[in-house]
Amino acid sequence: MAAKLQFDLVSPERRLASVAVEGVQIPGTDGDMTAMADHAPMITTLRPGVLRLDGAEGGAETAYFVTGGFADVAGPTVTVLAEQALPVSEVTAEVIDGFIAEARAAHEKALAAGPDGPADAAAKLVSDMEAARGLILG
Repeated sequence: MAAKLQFDLVSPERRLASVAVEGVQIPGTDGDMTAMADHAPMITTLRPGVLRLDGAEGGAETAYFVTGGFADVAGPTVTVLAEQALPVSEVTAEVIDGFIAEARAAHEKALAAGPDGPADAAAKLVSDMEAARGLILG
């Protein structure tokens, strides 16, 4: 039996998960990663994507859509503080299209700020949201 670690997922609205798992697949801004028991301590930022739990106990939800945030990996625990998060089972085309519309509005605002604004980061957010839509909805 694989070693377990404690996984907690929190968004501003609610705690979505607190469960023992074998691993957590994390959509990091620098690339996807999997954290397992006794992983080296680290903190990473999240990009929009699907966070997956491997070997969750008690029939817990095993996939969540996150729009961004941070993951703190520290040996026996993984804590994710998400900007927004939903179980993938609750993500509809309307929900994700709303997230994409918000990201596009942020991109337009960044473009209006001029050449020193965060337009590139906002454009990447739009791209990541659209990629996540394809991953979740097919």
